[in-house]
Amino acid sequence: MSVKVLDTFAGAGGFSLGFQLAGAEVVGAIEYDSWACETFQFNHPEAVVLQGDITKISDEEILQRFSGLKPDVVLGGPPCQGFSICNKNNGDPKDPRNSLFEEFIRVGRLLSPRVMIMENVPNLIKARTESKERVIDIICMELQKLGYQVEYRILEATHYGVPQIRRRLVVVASREKLNDPFPAQTHTTSENPDLLELGLKRCPTLWEAISDLPDIEAREGEEESDYTKAPDNDFQRYLRGESKRLFNHKAMNHSKRLVERFASMRWGDSTSDVPDHLRPLKRNSTEFSEKAYDQNNRRMHPERPCHTIAASFYANFVHPYKNRNFTAREGARIQTFPDWYVFKGKPTVVSHKLLQREGRHEEKHLCQYNQIGNAVPPLLGKAIAENLIKQLQG
Repeated sequence: MSVKVLDTFAGAGGFSLGFQLAGAEVVGAIEYDSWACETFQFNHPEAVVLQGDITKISDEEILQRFSGLKPDVVLGGPPCQGFSICNKNNGDPKDPRNSLFEEFIRVGRLLSPRVMIMENVPNLIKARTESKERVIDIICMELQKLGYQVEYRILEATHYGVPQIRRRLVVVASREKLNDPFPAQTHTTSENPDLLELGLKRCPTLWEAISDLPDIEAREGEEESDYTKAPDNDFQRYLRGESKRLFNHKAMNHSKRLVERFASMRWGDSTSDVPDHLRPLKRNSTEFSEKAYDQNNRRMHPERPCHTIAASFYANFVHPYKNRNFTAREGARIQTFPDWYVFKGKPTVVSHKLLQREGRHEEKHLCQYNQIGNAVPPLLGKAIAENLIKQLQG
């Protein structure tokens, strides 16, 4: 009998895809953003996808949509930006009980799955409420009140074959006692032969993840295209799978000046290292910006894992050899999404802060880059899933 998974705060579905790759059945999702829902539904056509603000979805609707599906596992990455709430008078604004975490708990209370798994930023470990309680302790306590045994650990994505330095906090709450809720390390970035002799595989590098994708320059590429090269290694073969076409491999429409700026950069250089005449200009001006953005547009080293693919990664990284940012598909490869997984919505949108400021709320969607950067890397999800499924079915 397959393990059934419901993904809350699902985004594009990276975490639940990891479970699917491990043999689980993805039965449903709850997600606020319409483009992310479109992506999820397209790639999981059998799943029940509920789009909406989870705080406004009633208990009745959650039960009506999902209780008959009997999910064994509920996943969730509730946004925990400072655990802020609209009504600052409602107790401690940094208390997770006043945050979207409470919605994750509510779904667990309603559906009583065997396992609940929450993922979040590692800094959550250090977070404290205004009354100095550790936030992670409150989270564990709330899950224990539902009858779960709770453990948490920070996992490093490169330890599971993800070619990207990405650390995530994973909280596993289970009805039954698990031998170990967390998967053993399978990969290493070290060249130390002793580690490789221990049975660890070498984690792919950035270039090993993307080198078989079609060569395109800035302003080139298509939302759907043909492969032009054969796969080079097992990682590429695995992510290609049975895919006959390539999706979302379209380069950004960089200006000539931006391409020149990228051309001046070596591996490891960022915007703050470029010659003076190529420095960024102030918005709508011919004057140079005084701000040096050290994290913006850093040229990645091909023979190392990539830095963390964040929601705004279209402006974070420069391709190791091309004078352009990564395409959405290159980001998806680094995140370990298979090539058949298609991202819907526009590739990029105007800054969310700008849309908020100008009241253009109907345009505020998660673009392809946001969806990819926000996701749990599927291969990290798969490692967590394989370890759990073995114990649940055992």
